[in-house]
Amino acid sequence: MLIFAIDDEENVLEETAATIAEALPGATIRTYSRGMAALDEIRRGARPDWVFSDIEIPGMAGLELAVRIKEEAPESRIVFTTGYEKYAVEAFRIKAQGYLIKPVSVEDIRRELEYSPAKDNSYQDKLVVRCFGYFDVFWHGEPLFFARKQSKEMLAYLIDREGAACTAGELASILWQDPCDVQTEQNRIRVLINDLRNTLRKIGMEDVLIRKHREIAIRRDLMDCDYYRMQDGDMDAVNEYRGQYMAQYSWAEIKNARLSFNFPK
Repeated sequence: MLIFAIDDEENVLEETAATIAEALPGATIRTYSRGMAALDEIRRGARPDWVFSDIEIPGMAGLELAVRIKEEAPESRIVFTTGYEKYAVEAFRIKAQGYLIKPVSVEDIRRELEYSPAKDNSYQDKLVVRCFGYFDVFWHGEPLFFARKQSKEMLAYLIDREGAACTAGELASILWQDPCDVQTEQNRIRVLINDLRNTLRKIGMEDVLIRKHREIAIRRDLMDCDYYRMQDGDMDAVNEYRGQYMAQYSWAEIKNARLSFNFPK
């Protein structure tokens, strides 16, 4: 097993590496004082099973480093180490998994190595939205089917907008490249909105959509979305990102580029 440890404080880095070695005898441990040095090693072909990284490292924010590592080595699991007290971590709205308080202990390391994120979201009364890879939506563990593929794409775009309201004209420019008159455009969008609303109504989730003043938006609080969780610092979501975001939609390429190279803003 190959493990990377990253920290700009030499004594802390040595202590972390020693703790990892005690927790996992026989593992190969490589240490780095800069995130870019570790990333360069990965780009040369190294594939660490685990990366334990200080969340505050010179030259690159921790989340940005995590996303870049996941793009190059999707199977690597990333864990942040931080000097913040536990109450501060809770204030970040993140899960305990994926974040360790320095100085890390052998028990901390072993707990992270044994942790496996839950895959079954069927108990949740929220739409489970997968943006990483190909866009898809699930309800109680089952995929949600749409009568029209453009209804699904409309929902994807509304989710991409993160709750911001969209006009019929904006949606039409995303969904169709061929220009048409305003009336035809509005009729097309009306059909898709009704179709999307009917799909959501069948599972009792019609309230996901918000209609007001000829605009439409979505309610983020009714969704469990990997992209939204990444924004909140959820390391499970960060580890789910494999360099693709809503891969079937060309308009999502800009967001994917931002995730890959400039996250977080």
